[in-house]
Amino acid sequence: MAQVHLVRHGKAAAGFGSHKDPGLDELGRAQAEAVAEMLDQRHGAKRPILLSSPLARAFETSQPLAQRWHCEVGVETRVAEIPSPTEDLVERAQWLQQAMQGGWSELSSATQDWRQALVDTLLAQSQDCIIFSHFVAINAAVGAATNDDRMRIFAPDNCSVTTFNNNDGELSVEALGVTADTHVN
Repeated sequence: MAQVHLVRHGKAAAGFGSHKDPGLDELGRAQAEAVAEMLDQRHGAKRPILLSSPLARAFETSQPLAQRWHCEVGVETRVAEIPSPTEDLVERAQWLQQAMQGGWSELSSATQDWRQALVDTLLAQSQDCIIFSHFVAINAAVGAATNDDRMRIFAPDNCSVTTFNNNDGELSVEALGVTADTHVN
């Protein structure tokens, strides 16, 4: 059995509707340092592998832990942010807000394929790992593990850690991360 820890990135310098790939703001960098400290204390002796979404806010969140452990972070594109049907930033924010009110079964087959690829990535992990990812991706994984079609099951706070077990191809939720009254924009 492998434990898979999904860490939501720290606070981004810009929202989903105003920048294609923002990095972390000052608070986000402090959150990344704090989660690195917590993960080092909790897992430092065993040191799971580190993976990250290629997006700046997730990758930047991974760096303080990688520096502590003197290791590289593998980039995993299948845990990146949900792809939107448009490149227009305003339209993509509107699309996401509307989509988040419904379920996965209401979305396009391409979006459902993205969700399945994310889940397959988690199920492919044969050893403990920490993956730095995104709000929607974490909700997608929780929904798949609990057979819940809703896109928004809970609101993982910035740098919260949601833990899954991958037991011979069965994904289950061990613990949800800290929640916050967060707005995905």
